[in-house]
Amino acid sequence: MNENLNKSALFNASCFALITTAFTFAIRAGILPELGENFGLSAEQLGFINSMWFLGFPISMILGGLFYHKIGPKVIMQIAFVAHTLGIVLTIYAGGYTGLLISTLFIGFGNGCTEAACNPMIADMYSGDKMNKMLNRFHMWFPGGIVLGSLISKFMTDFGMGWQMQMWVLMIPTVIYAALFFGKAFPKPTVEGVTSIASNVRALFSPVFIFLFFCMALTAISEFGPQQWVNVVMSESGASGMLILALTTGVMAVGRFFAGPVVKTLGQTGVLLGGAIFATLGIYMFSTVTGPMAYLAAVVFAIGVCYFWPVMVGAIAQRVPLSGALGMSIIGGVGMFSTAIFQPIIGKWIDTARAIHDTDLLAGQATLSKMVTFPAILIVLFTIFFFWQKNSKSTEAVPTAH
Repeated sequence: MNENLNKSALFNASCFALITTAFTFAIRAGILPELGENFGLSAEQLGFINSMWFLGFPISMILGGLFYHKIGPKVIMQIAFVAHTLGIVLTIYAGGYTGLLISTLFIGFGNGCTEAACNPMIADMYSGDKMNKMLNRFHMWFPGGIVLGSLISKFMTDFGMGWQMQMWVLMIPTVIYAALFFGKAFPKPTVEGVTSIASNVRALFSPVFIFLFFCMALTAISEFGPQQWVNVVMSESGASGMLILALTTGVMAVGRFFAGPVVKTLGQTGVLLGGAIFATLGIYMFSTVTGPMAYLAAVVFAIGVCYFWPVMVGAIAQRVPLSGALGMSIIGGVGMFSTAIFQPIIGKWIDTARAIHDTDLLAGQATLSKMVTFPAILIVLFTIFFFWQKNSKSTEAVPTAH
């Protein structure tokens, strides 16, 4: 039955939906200073606004994972379109702090729906190596979309185009994915057994899943913490925050395109440990360098966090296969939920550092030095995981998530 689908249209629609998610990340990072200035918001308040993006994401992602096999990807993507549209429009017409909290929550909810619907949908349309290739090409558009979004935001800011106009840009990929999905038949599940919620839940209590659950919280904040605040903390460093974001995500997009050979050579555990080392070094460099050296720090950081998300989800798929779509949704959800919790904490760190230091540069560097803690802990955890799994018979696969 799935052979009669318009797979290219469904896949392209999924890519534009993920580009929408990436744009909401990049453009919001770009307009953060302007929002703070226009509405008189502290960095801690901006952190709570950021956290709504990361909170809405896991809520809808986990709900989508639970109900995917009952309501299907079509309904989930219809909900995503409504949530994205509401979030964008409500942000543009927000009157202040509360309005921005609510609108950002809607955007995050729409983003989570996209993940919950498109991952299993693509897995049901393709199989074997083709599935791995298409999933990687799909998820390349998260960092790829951030590159485009950050450059668009910088261009519009440089030419005096306000934050409201930048938010309207988000409607372009939103309308495109809705139009591509409209009227199309969607695939049916192709895997037997993993559709049982009872089996999924039992698998969630395995030692490997529990260990990776906690690791995911740290890998996500290591990746998204510095990226979301880059325009604020790097504003006086002599380097453009949005260019650093574009460079970082550009390196990540290229890296994920070649994910297969890298993971095949180093293995999942080797990639995770190596990533933690590079991420720690990259964030440390961010906290100490200025000017052009900040761009080198961005490359080192990007190499570190590039494979965190996809390999973590790939590890769940291979090492805890009975957790199914629910396991992948939960591991992604905890990553976003962790980031939501830490956003206002990072904002508070910035406010506190500003009260101590004379310049925003010193305050930003002090905040980044605290962020080094996240990947540093991961070096220890992934060293343990490396030796724990060294003799595991699990097949190591190409990563299959963003």
